[in-house]
Amino acid sequence: MKADAKARPSILVFATHTISDPGIDLAGSSHMDYSPTVKVIALPCSSGMDPRWVLHALKTGFDGVFLAADGTDCAYLSDCTTRTGQVADRTQAMIKEEGLDAKRFKMAAICSVCAESFVSTIDSFEKVLSGLSQGK
Repeated sequence: MKADAKARPSILVFATHTISDPGIDLAGSSHMDYSPTVKVIALPCSSGMDPRWVLHALKTGFDGVFLAADGTDCAYLSDCTTRTGQVADRTQAMIKEEGLDAKRFKMAAICSVCAESFVSTIDSFEKVLSGLSQGK
C-alpha cells in the first residue's frame, strides 16, 4: 500500500520489549495523536533487527521502516548502541543496493517514557515519506 496524496504513509516500527515499546504504548494510552498506519513489532534488542526485514517490509508495501533503538539503556548488551549503529549502516547500504531511497529507513533512540519524542519522530518521518511518495 503505497501512499498517495490522500493516504498516510504506512510505517513499520521495530521497537524493543523493555525500552522503546513501553514509550510507544505510553503515547497510545496518553491519547497522543499519531498515524493509524503505524504498525509495531517488538524485539528483545534493537541490535537484533535484521536488515533483510526492512527490505522485505519496503518491498511488500510499507512506505518506511523506523527502528526505535535502545540507546544506552539496553538490558542485554553493553555495546548495544555500537551494534545497533552497525545494523543501521548495513540496512542503509542494502536499501541503496536495491535501488530504494535510503530516507525510507530511520532510526532514533526511544526510551520507555519518550512518548512525545516518539510521536514527534513519527510525524516528521511521515512528512519525509509523503514527500518521497509525491516525488519531492
